[in-house]
Amino acid sequence: MYLCTPKMNLIIDIGNTRTKLVAFQDGTPTEECIAEGSDLGGLADFVKKYPFKAAILCSTVDLGTAAEQHLAALPCPLLRFTPATPTPLQNRYRSPQTLGSDRLAAAVGAWTLRPGRNLLIIDAGSCITFDLVTADGAYLGGNISPGLHARLRAIDDYFPRLPLVEAEGPTPELGYDTETAIRAGVIEGMRHEIEGYIRHFNVKYDGLLVFLTGGDQLNFDKTIKSAIFADHFMVPRGLDAILAYNMQ
Repeated sequence: MYLCTPKMNLIIDIGNTRTKLVAFQDGTPTEECIAEGSDLGGLADFVKKYPFKAAILCSTVDLGTAAEQHLAALPCPLLRFTPATPTPLQNRYRSPQTLGSDRLAAAVGAWTLRPGRNLLIIDAGSCITFDLVTADGAYLGGNISPGLHARLRAIDDYFPRLPLVEAEGPTPELGYDTETAIRAGVIEGMRHEIEGYIRHFNVKYDGLLVFLTGGDQLNFDKTIKSAIFADHFMVPRGLDAILAYNMQ
């Protein structure tokens, strides 16, 4: 059991495929619990481990009755992160009500780590998102493209003679059979796409810092010839900062 602290926050991050529960103490992640889908069955046990003072929920899916019941039983105040929630950034997205809350949270997380710099945040998850924050703290927006598994499934769906290939396996420079040709084509295509965005925005924004997060990073931070900071907790880190910002 942790000693009581006034800055113990609970982060609930529900994405398209997984749910993350993260405990933050004084702005630092201390424990993470991951479940498939939008299952909050482990929330009660996770909450018992820490003296949380506040919680924040970020969800990209609609929650069912069971999930809402788990949230209602929380022993601390809950902030639901929506497009209307104040953040430390100026949101210049033209349709903020349609902006994915996880994208904005990741942008805030990067800004928390490197304020006052031009930032490119790349989130390689179900989709790959590219979002830009300027040195004066303005979120300009970004682009969305299919993620790793969506690309692999699309090949199988649209081309009946081509198989569904697993993401794990050899990725030679040139595929030596159909399986490696598809896998290498998809993964190397993603790599070149990411490198292209980095080159493009490096020209436009001085001193650009690049942050990479998401479940399908595939060691891009180690293989791409650019300065990249990898942070698994980018979205939860941003949510923790947004919660603190709204509690002030």
